[in-house]
Amino acid sequence: MALYDKIKNIDRRVIFLFISLSVIIPLLLNITFSEKAGPIVKNIFNKIESLPAGSRVLLSMDYGPSTVPEIQPMVNVLVRHCNERNIKIFYMCLWATGQNLTTTTVDSIQTKEFPEKQYGIDYVNLGYKAGNEGLINVLITDMKKMYTTDVNGTYIDDIPIMREVSNLTSFDLIVGLGGGTPGIKEWILFAGDPGNIDIAGGCTAVQAPLLYPYWPNQLLGMMGGIKGAAEYESELISRYPKYKDKSQPGIKMMGPQAIAHIVIMIFIIIGNITFFVERSRANRKGEIG
Repeated sequence: MALYDKIKNIDRRVIFLFISLSVIIPLLLNITFSEKAGPIVKNIFNKIESLPAGSRVLLSMDYGPSTVPEIQPMVNVLVRHCNERNIKIFYMCLWATGQNLTTTTVDSIQTKEFPEKQYGIDYVNLGYKAGNEGLINVLITDMKKMYTTDVNGTYIDDIPIMREVSNLTSFDLIVGLGGGTPGIKEWILFAGDPGNIDIAGGCTAVQAPLLYPYWPNQLLGMMGGIKGAAEYESELISRYPKYKDKSQPGIKMMGPQAIAHIVIMIFIIIGNITFFVERSRANRKGEIG
């Protein structure tokens, strides 16, 4: 009974310590688990895999610094996959904070890992434009009405990759990456539905349940949180083993997350056991009394 009393009255600081260790130790030991992409993630991978070289994919970077840990792994793996398939990438953002993050992505992934790709021919950075869903409403009819220059100030008509782009229907796939509004929902409602364009997305784990109802009819596929990013990374490695040597933050973070969840579940089970034991004791005392 002494052991039971200790467990029943366990200090919350001990619980916090166990949870901290369940995150820190897997990170230090680089503990990872194999991931398998579910249908909602694999749909995006298969779509990009099926696109012929020269197809056009629009990546809308609609997120800020607070969601970088969840969203950036999705961005990185999508950029690698599109470049591997020789797909033309168009970067833009509905969030002002997305512009600097787009530039960082272009510098750290696009130009660093794929130096053979030429700006203006294989990819372009259109940058940020204000307007939220109103901007999408204009882009669905005339993209060059809003984007007269790229992020560097170069006129759109002087950029080879933009010559065959008239509006959003010129794209084979639009991927919204973000965790708020405007974001994936607005891309579905103001571009995907009216333009009959395939829309995919990557969002935070908190946002994902709000978007699941759109799949599979209005949303081609979606990566939800680190789990979604890890599944896509696993799929890319499976198809292209050379990327195994690249950073895989999604897969790396899933180890600590999984172990931390197990630790939390153990404490929940312990808490429920002690609750029922105490209630049983109270009932017996009541019957005796």
